Amino acid sequence: MTGERNHSSHSRGASKPSRPRKPAPPRRRTGPSRPPVEDPARTAALDTLRAVRQRDAYANLVLPQLLRERRISGRDAALATELAYGASRAQGLLDTVIEACSDRPLSEVDGSVLDALRLGAYQLLRTRIPAHAAVASTVDLVRGEAGSGAAGFVNAVLRRITQQDEAGWVDELAPDPDEDPIGYLALANAHPRWIAQAFAEALGSREEPLKLALEADDARPAVHLVARPGEVSSDELAAMTGGDVAPYSPYGVHLEAGAGDPGDLDPVRERLATVQDEGSQLCALALTRAPLEGTDQRWLDLCAGPGGKAVLLAALVGLEGGELDAVEKAPHRAELVRKITSGLPVNVHVGDGRESGLEHGTYDRVLVDAPCTGLGALRRRPEARWRRQPSDVGQLTKLQRELLTEALLLVRPGGVVGYVVCSPHLSETVAIVGDVARRTGAEVLDARELFPGVPQLGDGPHVQLWPHLHGTDAMFCAVLRRVP
Repeated sequence: MTGERNHSSHSRGASKPSRPRKPAPPRRRTGPSRPPVEDPARTAALDTLRAVRQRDAYANLVLPQLLRERRISGRDAALATELAYGASRAQGLLDTVIEACSDRPLSEVDGSVLDALRLGAYQLLRTRIPAHAAVASTVDLVRGEAGSGAAGFVNAVLRRITQQDEAGWVDELAPDPDEDPIGYLALANAHPRWIAQAFAEALGSREEPLKLALEADDARPAVHLVARPGEVSSDELAAMTGGDVAPYSPYGVHLEAGAGDPGDLDPVRERLATVQDEGSQLCALALTRAPLEGTDQRWLDLCAGPGGKAVLLAALVGLEGGELDAVEKAPHRAELVRKITSGLPVNVHVGDGRESGLEHGTYDRVLVDAPCTGLGALRRRPEARWRRQPSDVGQLTKLQRELLTEALLLVRPGGVVGYVVCSPHLSETVAIVGDVARRTGAEVLDARELFPGVPQLGDGPHVQLWPHLHGTDAMFCAVLRRVP
């Protein structure tokens, strides 16, 4: 095209003035403008987005498998991971900008083309990749799959997106921050408004605390490991992995985000450590720290799959000569618990925690790590925030209430129950605990005392952890004692 412009700028002759000639239209091309360029990283990222859209797949399960199958490693693997997870996490923001730059509603855009637009828009708005490279690489992907017509559409939309940076688009498209501060922060930090509202209610703020919480939740998290007690210390695990000892959990280690697949680490493969957020570790440990009179040999994990907390609990109770029963409803998840707790004093039972068949009044400590919306772990599940719906909450709270009630029957009088959910939603947290405690007469302990060294735990008696305050997932923990 440069040559054509230069040629058309020459005058045909100087003898008579004339209006400048319009550049001759370029000859119609019958194929790609250039040979397709091998781009394994972006192709893997695009295939991940497609799997998420078409099959409701999980990005953090699809992408590692693609990287292994295609033998993508090093910088390409890091780029694929950043693009796939980042575009999944920011989908709502990206879609808002894409629609503003498109001549048609998103509902009329082919799904595969929309995947590519999200991939390109993410590069333009949230990475340092040069705009020309982000546009050209995305257009190449579309041209190879969908032809020149779709490629032209993608090119036009992405070029419009380049006219402003992310902050500019947010200022243009988000609600007025003075009139709707939650709506503004929700779009600015790529969260559905209803989730931002739930965070605001849990924090008791629509201002700076909410802003910080959503920003932290929108950032790519570090990988957390837990050392198996009795096998390896956190210092040793940090030395083995090149990570840092966790600030609060005595068994935790942090690895940098983008450090690769933690499942490939030798200590993880050798079952010296497992992948587990530090907040999950702290909540499991809180149950073990609650003061107890009498026996302390029989522990129960009532919702054990896939087994992360069961490993920690079983290792700790095993050091004292006790054992852990673990209940999991789904057979395949129960099998995961068996595998991950191999060599530990664990009895795995396949069954519904609400009707486990286990004898009431026989356990010293019971953990209820209840199924929940997972709103507290959205940073680790890139696409989850766009899948969850407000209606999910009501369906889960009934289950949570029934599980906690059953746990208080399974524990002996004087024993303790830990109620844990990975969500700050008040309906899943304080509302459940308050309701069950009233109906059963259970004593709610001050859980803050069971999180030694952890700052900013609020007014109690429950503990709500936050990414922006503690560097953990937004885990909730309450500890109840069955009254004798």
